[in-house]
Amino acid sequence: MPATDYQGSSSPSSLTHFGRSILSLRQEQVHSISMEGSSLEAELESFQQHVTDRFLELTSVVHDDLLSLSWVGKLLHCFLCCQEEFKAILHSHRAQVLRPPLDRMVSEYFERSVKALDVCNAIRDGIEQIRQWQKLLEIVLYALGHQRSIGEGQFRRAKKALIDLHIGMLDDQDSNASIAHRNRSFGRSTGSRDSHSHGNNHSNNNTYHHRSLGHFRSLSWSVSRTWSAARQLQAIGNNIYPPKANELMASGGLAMPVFIMNSILLFVMLALVAAIPCQDRGLHVHFTIPRNYSWAAAILSLHERIVEESKKRERKNSCGLLKEIHQIEKCARVMNDLADSVHFPLTEGKEREVRQIVQEVSQVCDALKGGLDPLERQVRDVFHRIVRSRTEGLDSLGRPSNAE
Repeated sequence: MPATDYQGSSSPSSLTHFGRSILSLRQEQVHSISMEGSSLEAELESFQQHVTDRFLELTSVVHDDLLSLSWVGKLLHCFLCCQEEFKAILHSHRAQVLRPPLDRMVSEYFERSVKALDVCNAIRDGIEQIRQWQKLLEIVLYALGHQRSIGEGQFRRAKKALIDLHIGMLDDQDSNASIAHRNRSFGRSTGSRDSHSHGNNHSNNNTYHHRSLGHFRSLSWSVSRTWSAARQLQAIGNNIYPPKANELMASGGLAMPVFIMNSILLFVMLALVAAIPCQDRGLHVHFTIPRNYSWAAAILSLHERIVEESKKRERKNSCGLLKEIHQIEKCARVMNDLADSVHFPLTEGKEREVRQIVQEVSQVCDALKGGLDPLERQVRDVFHRIVRSRTEGLDSLGRPSNAE
């Protein structure tokens, strides 16, 4: 192009138009950044509000239903909802997640969540243990609940089941020292409920050969005999601190949902350990959640209620704070006292008393029958969601997902 043509194209009007174009582009970029920032802020506010609402709903439970099968199921559903929303936020803002300090925080959350997998396995074993107690209660129910007249033979059969139940629950309080060990997880599933294993596929064929005293608890467990639920909770809770101002600034506020999920993970695992029988149960975990967070009050309230429940005299030596376990213990105690005091043939008054207690046993059995399977499915779902979220998260961070 001739020099004169080039010079002619640089007229004052064209330069002015060019300058305006640059200014407009810069304004659009600033507007875009501003919109992105306001969008992220809205996401974070929405996430915190959803967490607050979900846990406030959990706090509305009446006192007697706290840590019931139904309530624990709602807690796990709450965790899964929060986990999915958290995962969506990280996915939407992957660029920030890849930068420090957020990359470290997210990675630490995933590693912390791996420690929760052992808790899930131990809880599933505890659910299986409750099923064995349910079977013994059903023996009592069959012996005494389907007879026109209750005789001494039926009482002897019920009494034996109650003795097995009592010893089994006492044995569970002794840190499960006598349980045979086998690895089992939520990995593979075949026809039976206990076929989830990786490793000792055929070494435990004798697990179900005996259901008598001393053997009805011989179900193998997923975790080592030296594993401790209390220590695992402490490991999950180590170094969970509210994000500092500079961390919030550097992460665009995304450090807060990471802290929220760390706190939720710890609380949910603590509640499971409190409710369900597992090795070396313990609830002495320090919660470092400032009460001024809108979502924190409900979680702290629930934590305090659970701790208070564990301190009650009648619950101190219990193998689990689950409402239905308390009902099992109560029914077994009342039935044992009754069995020791009856004389045959039964008087009409004593028979009415027996029928009343049998009705209570029936209600407990119905609650277990309707609640244990759904709870186990939810625990399995939590296990798999944690595995999947961690794998996807580490892949997005460019780190090997098989690192334990």
